[in-house]
Amino acid sequence: ALQGCVLAKKAAGRSFPCLSVDLGDGARPGTAVLRAPRQPTHTVVMPTDNVSGIEAPVLQGPHGAAYWRAALEARHFVSDALQGRLPVAAVGLEVNSVGGRSQDQLHIHLDCMHRGVMAALKAHGAAIGESWTPFPVPLDEEQYLALRVPAEAVERFNPFAALARVPGWNGTLHDASFAAVAADPDDPQAGMIVLAYRMPEASAEELMDHDCRAVHPHRGG
Repeated sequence: ALQGCVLAKKAAGRSFPCLSVDLGDGARPGTAVLRAPRQPTHTVVMPTDNVSGIEAPVLQGPHGAAYWRAALEARHFVSDALQGRLPVAAVGLEVNSVGGRSQDQLHIHLDCMHRGVMAALKAHGAAIGESWTPFPVPLDEEQYLALRVPAEAVERFNPFAALARVPGWNGTLHDASFAAVAADPDDPQAGMIVLAYRMPEASAEELMDHDCRAVHPHRGG
């Protein structure tokens, strides 16, 4: 699907079957936004270049920040699919580890976050500062590290470079996974919260709710 979108964009200036395609230029790499099959809100941002995933060295530089920005800008596709019932800021971003992903191509997943995760961020947000610190409670039975990105720094943030600076990880990211979402609107420190952990087959995607039950309460627990 990705290559078809890129060809259609180059040949006819249209993005279908992707939601959007940015071919990039000298200043930024190309990206495409796709809807996950049979999942009306689950959206994926991918490079048009061949980038293996979270462990790719190229992500440590400007490309990593560019892909992050592209994902931030694509959050509205999730909100739009829910007719605005979920604010853009409440849309989460997520990247899986080597063992936790289905193919060797960088995917940034966008979708609703689980209600319990958002409640935990609301309850414990005050404990999260601008250096990596253990999140006070387990999330999906895993111990995460948390980092706050100040509002004024969000646009230029590079999550891949930030992961490489986690104390004790020694820049080894193939087993790492992270999710990020804007801080609770009532959080005086604002900005975005990044949650990361590392283990074989790590998948912070478990913090996402692809059924968006916070917006569709009738879909059960």
